[in-house]
Amino acid sequence: MGKKRFALIGAGLFGEIHAKAYESHPEAEFAVVCDLNRGRAREIALKYHARRYCTDWREVILDPGVDAISVATPDFAHTEIAVAAARAGKHLLVEKPLAMTVEECEQIIGAAKEQKVKLMVDFHNRWSPAFHEAHRLLGEGELGDPRFIYFRLSNTTFVPLKMLSWAEKSSSLWFLGSHAIDMVCWLIGEWPHRVYAVSRRGVLTEKGVDVPDLFHSTLEFPGGAVASVENCWLLPESAPSVVDLKCEIVGSEATINIDTSSNRTVEIADAKGLRYAEMLGGSVVHGRQVGFAVESIRHFADCVVNDREPLVPGEVGLEVTRVACAIERSAETGEPVVIER
Repeated sequence: MGKKRFALIGAGLFGEIHAKAYESHPEAEFAVVCDLNRGRAREIALKYHARRYCTDWREVILDPGVDAISVATPDFAHTEIAVAAARAGKHLLVEKPLAMTVEECEQIIGAAKEQKVKLMVDFHNRWSPAFHEAHRLLGEGELGDPRFIYFRLSNTTFVPLKMLSWAEKSSSLWFLGSHAIDMVCWLIGEWPHRVYAVSRRGVLTEKGVDVPDLFHSTLEFPGGAVASVENCWLLPESAPSVVDLKCEIVGSEATINIDTSSNRTVEIADAKGLRYAEMLGGSVVHGRQVGFAVESIRHFADCVVNDREPLVPGEVGLEVTRVACAIERSAETGEPVVIER
């Protein structure tokens, strides 16, 4: 039995991590790279030894030599590709969010179930050693019952103003908040039944990108726990890290504080200022990509190779989108939103 063959659709900054994962997996063949930018597709194909590249995702879907596909296109551009891939019998790893409406998530999940293909959403923070340890401690009861979680995941203005050409079709809620929602709910062990949220806009609009500056969300859970989630795209570019992630978990018996962005594992001061090197999510050690961001993709590859079910199925992506949509409605109306399932 030969190696399973993997393709990548969407070869942007994070798409490259998928390429690294497949190229280095001992039982996978990195087969095809697809991106609208032909030069970028060619660059990633050559760098990670894919056998070919293209600019039309339909070529990948129709390729009988592809067993599984990573969909790493922008937030708003997952559904058509994912549904077509599933209907073509391809296993699927879809970047978060799975889709930006509940109905589109259900379309993707339905297509995957109909064709009996594996579907995973890449909520890679579940592979972060810090959050995995917090989840273990909560599961073993060392914190008592979870009562409150504060979760901050924000970016500098570099992300909406320079990094993402499609920022106006997303927001800090979808780009960052989907990770935050998944992590808070995974730690608590429930999905929220009510949310209240506020958002503000103006700063980014004045800078030429008409998108909300921030979201602040309160999530209430059936068991009595409460979570406060902050997501913004307003941090200054002078900040030492593009990503700011901090979390405090308060249990009935103990607390945990997590800081995966400014933990100062490696601190660099030079003419450009102070910055922190990325050491947990994805660094390269002796030529091999390591870190939790790539481990989630390797997990998907393992599931395809060994015919196992992924730890983060499509239904998780559906629930995260359901919560995010409720947050958007609450922010728009100024009223709490009850989440019905």
